[in-house]
Amino acid sequence: MLRFSRTASSRIVKSSSSKLWLPVSQRFQASSSFPAALTAAENLVQPQKSNQFDPFTMVSGEMRVLAKNIAVLLGSGHPTLNRVASYYFEAEGKNVRPLIVLLLSKALSKIPETERTRIAIDKYDVNTQEEFKGTPKAFSFAGQNPLDSISPLRVLNGINPSIILNPLSKPMIDLENAELDKKNGILPKQRRLAEITEMIHTASLLHDDVIDLSDSRRGRPSGNIAFSNKMAVLAGDFLLGRASVSLGRLRNSEVVELMSTAIANLVEGEFMQLKNTVFQPNLNQIENDNTVKQIPEPTGKVPAKVSEYSVPTTNLITHEENVHAAFEYYLHKTYLKTASLMSKSSRSSAILAGCNEDIVSQQVLI
Repeated sequence: MLRFSRTASSRIVKSSSSKLWLPVSQRFQASSSFPAALTAAENLVQPQKSNQFDPFTMVSGEMRVLAKNIAVLLGSGHPTLNRVASYYFEAEGKNVRPLIVLLLSKALSKIPETERTRIAIDKYDVNTQEEFKGTPKAFSFAGQNPLDSISPLRVLNGINPSIILNPLSKPMIDLENAELDKKNGILPKQRRLAEITEMIHTASLLHDDVIDLSDSRRGRPSGNIAFSNKMAVLAGDFLLGRASVSLGRLRNSEVVELMSTAIANLVEGEFMQLKNTVFQPNLNQIENDNTVKQIPEPTGKVPAKVSEYSVPTTNLITHEENVHAAFEYYLHKTYLKTASLMSKSSRSSAILAGCNEDIVSQQVLI
């Protein structure tokens, strides 16, 4: 075995051609085969970049106007509420959830329309006043535009329905989106679904930062620090309310059911994280920061179902069983907090595309 000193990397050897003393690395680079081998090795670990398969590039147009479109949906009559509700959209986030919806929508557009007969495909832009024909008669409501109000504006607003600051009574964004949709094959309702998904996710961030006492988000002070806990919570609630209005105006009860369930899943997942019933099996206590708090006993008027993920006592199970239960609990909690919104928005995208049941069912696996 060769022995090298601490300065082996700077050893020099005699070049047979030039009679000069050169570092080892330069000597090998003089060989014509070494650069080729080096390039091949680099390509193995760092393939050449290509925008063809860059997910953000494929739907860059829709992603570029995502925050702008959401801002139009958020406006309220109170300027401070507008400021808090739009705060997290000002800083660039990963936008993974709307990206998934848009990419899947683009992919589903490649399925021939003759094979997408589950519902009539709605191709009308959400900003036009053309006759709306994309919803089966069983789900039809008053109003022809897919984002026209279903209830009278005077009922929805409770104030002058012509008030400028209320987005429930003003046009929905410009027609720039129509050209983007036509280019990518993304339906207007699918684009709106992507925006709704990001609104729901951002509402959960505002709430989570209050719960977790976070001090930063996306390189800026978190909402609870920049404003206050109360304002952050209320802004999150407002986001969910606006998302629900936009969701209802998609006029598809199955999509409404899916996305509403995803909102409930977010809350349930957060509760599973706050009290892990595998490690804290006593359902009458809450343990937090080394303190134990007794919670009120149920009165019995409302049936309280014990979660299947709770473990009555660790004394009656083996260590392996406890580890397995903890892992299953973790997976379920993670699905509820993170994967559910992705999964249900993906399925909703397939439903809005009119895909048949075999395609729609496959979205559950995403």
